[in-house]
Amino acid sequence: MKKTIESEQIRPVDFSGGVRGKHSASYRRGHTVKVHHEDGTVNVQKFVPDAAAIVIDPDVRAYFPDAATINNALRTLIGIMPHKHRKTRTA
Repeated sequence: MKKTIESEQIRPVDFSGGVRGKHSASYRRGHTVKVHHEDGTVNVQKFVPDAAAIVIDPDVRAYFPDAATINNALRTLIGIMPHKHRKTRTA
């Protein structure tokens, strides 16, 4: 049975001493989530970010809040860059 929490039981939390990005490097390497069920069983899932995932720094994220905005800006930048042929590796 779930407990009900009354609004007066919830205390404010002070995050002023927190450090932004403290766990970001370990998160990028992957993380494990454990879900404990009432019947005593535990589900464990390992999450690893996609190799193509790109992490945007917080100062840049302030200007580009979502993927569509970032992609649009990068396509605009690509459009004004001098065209160069991309070198391909030969094995």
